[in-house]
Parts: sequence; C-alpha cells; structure tokens
Amino acid sequence: MTLPFPRRGLYAVTPDPEDFERLKRQIRTVLSGGARVVQLRDKHGRLSLAQVEELVALCHDFQTPLIVNDRVDLARRAGADGVHLGRDDTDIHQARKILGPEAIIGISCYRDLAWADAAARAGASYVAFGAFFPSPSKPEAAPAPLALLRQARRALRCPVVAIGGITLERAPEVIEAGADLIAAISALFHAPDLRRAAAGFARLFPEPKRR
Repeated sequence: MTLPFPRRGLYAVTPDPEDFERLKRQIRTVLSGGARVVQLRDKHGRLSLAQVEELVALCHDFQTPLIVNDRVDLARRAGADGVHLGRDDTDIHQARKILGPEAIIGISCYRDLAWADAAARAGASYVAFGAFFPSPSKPEAAPAPLALLRQARRALRCPVVAIGGITLERAPEVIEAGADLIAAISALFHAPDLRRAAAGFARLFPEPKRR
C-alpha cells in the first residue's frame, strides 16, 4: 500500500550510496530521529532491486514513505511510494500512468513558480524549490530567493519543499518563508550525529495541538 506524502516535516535525501549496509544504518537512524519522508538517490545504479526493496520495507516499518529519485521503473518494481522527477526526467503524466493514481510524484521546479504551478495542475503530489543556499551536493545550482517560497505558498495548494544548503540554523527562516518541508542531504547525512540532526530538524515542525 502506498503511504501518503506528509504535509510538513523533514524530507531526508540520501547521498549516492557507496556502502549499502552503511546507507541502511543511516536511513534507520534518521527515521528514528523523525524524518517524515526519504528520497533514495542512486545516480549510478549501484543498488540492486532487492536492496531497494529492503529500504522500502525499512521505511514502511516507520510508517514513512520512500521515494526514488528519477527512476520510475525502479520505483514501480521495488514497490516504492513514488518518484521524484527533475527537469530532464519522465513526464509527470507518464509517471502517473506507470505508478498509479495513489503514487507520490514530486517535481523539482528550481526557481520557476510557473513550472511549479503547471506541475501542481498536472497532478504533482508536491513541488520542490532550490537551492536557497550554497549546496555541497549541487554547487552549480542557481540560487533561489526566499521570496519564492512566499509566492508559492500563496499560489499553490500542494506541499512545498525547500532544498539546497539548508542547515539546522537556516531552516527556521526557510519555514517562516513558506516551506512545508525541509529537504536535507549534507546537513543530515554528513552530520556527526545523524539522529540528533534529524531530531533537530523534526522539532521545527511541532505537531498541531489537539482541541
């Protein structure tokens, strides 16, 4: 069963895997720290189908969706909850046709609000903007202004994800600007204490008080 995309919280984006067992331990740790969604990046195809299936099962143990970056085929075969698509990846309509109506489909919109609006209208589950700060993972990324998040929050109904150089110290101003979720790679997976880092981000998204 496909898990739903969260409305708020920490969006953990994995570094490209070099050691599967280490990656699995890292994912378990950030999940225990409070990550609400995991995006698996495997740009070089190092992971086997069985390994991806194992990571999907791990995330589901925490009731957390796992999304595959770029590869719609792998997402379908591994039983992942969805896919994240960039500028040159599969068309959103084709991805939806392959993965089904309940699948999570996220779109990288960089700094283009019109693109995000079109993606939302086409059925995107969420849109992502960035980079908002210099990013160790994508140093070539063009900077996006925080004002873009304010505009997106007013214009879009789907969740808005912010990514790119967002540290624990910078995250509050990004959330204040309108981000529903904070995506982190280096600030999370390169932290000395992954669980502590994840918990720090998670605390920025307190649960709403019950009446």
